[in-house]
Amino acid sequence: MELQGRIIAVLEAREGTSARGPWKSQEYVIETHDQYPKKMVFNIFGADRIAQFAIKAGEELLVSFDIDAHEYQGRWFNNIRAWNVQRVEVPGVATAPTSPVPPPPLAATAGAPDPFAPGAADEDKTDDLPF
Repeated sequence: MELQGRIIAVLEAREGTSARGPWKSQEYVIETHDQYPKKMVFNIFGADRIAQFAIKAGEELLVSFDIDAHEYQGRWFNNIRAWNVQRVEVPGVATAPTSPVPPPPLAATAGAPDPFAPGAADEDKTDDLPF
């Protein structure tokens, strides 16, 4: 599976020693750019992969991962492990517009009411909020 988003948190790496030898794992939180953004925690296992991907907060990434579950003392836990990470360029962020749009002339807005003026909220008594 794949998910594209921005890294919003880089959690502390965890290390230990098992019967197979030393190990290292690090978790990251990624947030999608959907209308209703979703967050997902994924981990990378192995010091070599952690160093290879070198993920930093704020980066835009395409993460390829596998989902697996395991049982421990009668409870089940999900494990989302990334196996590939690719950096993605966000369109429009890296490049500045070549010809900036000039602001509207002041004469065009002189007759319009100021929505931030004191008492402007009293003029419109209708409330279109559903709650």
